[in-house]
Amino acid sequence: MKLTDHAARNRAFWNELSDGYQAEQGPQLAVHGAAWGVWQIPEAELRVLGDVAGRDVLELGCGAAQWSITLAGWGARPVGLDISERQLDHARRGMAAAAVSFPLLHASAEAVPLPDASFDIVFCDHGAMVFGDPARTVPEAARLLRDGGILAFSMYTPFAEVCWPPDADEPAERLANDYFGMRVVDVGASQHVEFQLPYGEWIRLFAASALEVIDLVELRPRPDAESTYRSADAREWARRWPLEHIWKVRRRPR
Repeated sequence: MKLTDHAARNRAFWNELSDGYQAEQGPQLAVHGAAWGVWQIPEAELRVLGDVAGRDVLELGCGAAQWSITLAGWGARPVGLDISERQLDHARRGMAAAAVSFPLLHASAEAVPLPDASFDIVFCDHGAMVFGDPARTVPEAARLLRDGGILAFSMYTPFAEVCWPPDADEPAERLANDYFGMRVVDVGASQHVEFQLPYGEWIRLFAASALEVIDLVELRPRPDAESTYRSADAREWARRWPLEHIWKVRRRPR
């Protein structure tokens, strides 16, 4: 596949990281299945995607496909996409263990080799919408959606990004980065690339892509929430300020 420079970097990063990532994070993800964010707030509680039974669903950056495996059990027709072939190896093993079958696609979310209007739902949980350029991924998701279809994705908030010093493990209680001009996130010494936009730019990009905002769900962990991703200190930060959120937008009629 032909990749942008940042996509090629992210593919190499995830191929190298995948085994360790799934060993460390996979058990939490597998237990919760369909759950949002680092604190794994259940989809059954938030109801972001709605009733998925009988729906064609694309997961962008599926990793080991824990979400899609769960949605298949709920009656959805999922397709899992990931830029990392090693992540898809883990997805195949997870599918075999769960005795479910659905297509897996080795591709970038910036250029999905599937026809227009193929899906009722396109989503990811800290997946490809974080690691792909929004100027490419948002219009591509809109292209893939049927009229009235839903795009939903979680990520860290712009609020968190401006408070997160480069090379720090967690956000601080003071501003550290510029808000205006935000696009490529400074992740310090890491070799991967992440993206973020100010709130107004997200909304304008959605509008330009024929997407209308339905909701912005700001995720707040419970006081006793535990995570393999973040510490108790990060949990207390996220109890005070929005660390993560979910954009939920709808495809306008063509």
